[in-house]
Amino acid sequence: MMSKGDLGLTPVQQRDYFDELFADRPLGDDVTLRPRTLGGRPALDVLVEGADRDGVILYLHGGGYSIGSARTGANLAAPLARRTGVPAVSLDYRLAPEDPFPAGVDDALAAYEELLAAGQKVVVAGDSAGGGLALALLLAARRAGLPLPVGAVLYSPWTDASLSGGSMDSRGELDPLFTRAHMQESADWYVGGGDPRDELASPLFADLTGLPPLLIQVGSAEVLLDDSLRLAVHAAESEVDVSLDVVAGAPHVFQYFTGLMSEADEALERAAAFVTRRLAD
Repeated sequence: MMSKGDLGLTPVQQRDYFDELFADRPLGDDVTLRPRTLGGRPALDVLVEGADRDGVILYLHGGGYSIGSARTGANLAAPLARRTGVPAVSLDYRLAPEDPFPAGVDDALAAYEELLAAGQKVVVAGDSAGGGLALALLLAARRAGLPLPVGAVLYSPWTDASLSGGSMDSRGELDPLFTRAHMQESADWYVGGGDPRDELASPLFADLTGLPPLLIQVGSAEVLLDDSLRLAVHAAESEVDVSLDVVAGAPHVFQYFTGLMSEADEALERAAAFVTRRLAD
């Protein structure tokens, strides 16, 4: 599960490999996945026994904006729902390169609008590209004049499609999954011929003023480390309530390894405490 993928594979080949690893992971006997449509896109209600508190977690899966699905997102939505007692929904947003930026942002915003219309209090969460998409959703909702989610949980978020962070090179040998070349391939598919510093493609460069509280979790063994570090500084300078967890030696989206890494379980407990506080306020 922790190895650098081959470069040059087609998006379909990458999706097949990713699904082989993650699309059938057991979620627990207490979890039911119920297909639905949300914002015009397929989605999965992630229903954990006893998770019936008010509110909802809108989960946006990772995968470089080109792979992954609502089902792979459920692997991280389910443990968060279990620990918070709050139901979750995992979205199948459109993927690049077939549907490049801003298709995913539009899908996330439409899903969020539908949850708002149903009177839901929403926490948005996501990993990797899904973490960047969660942040872009906050910006898009603000631009549309909508009430914002009460908070956002970002696991190893990819916030800079221009790949300008120093860790993109300095952490390349430590990162067991990615190098700059891997990230560049995904960025090229996602942004296409557009501006990689557009604030909805790279929310690191946006005006963050007025955003709700953020929880950022990242491992030190990531080429994306600086995407989190710089985001936390920028958010603080923008008067946004931000919490940053940096776990020494942890790889990209280490929360996937709940039950295998104590750091993953501890991080999920901190994330659950954050979600519970935000929904209670």
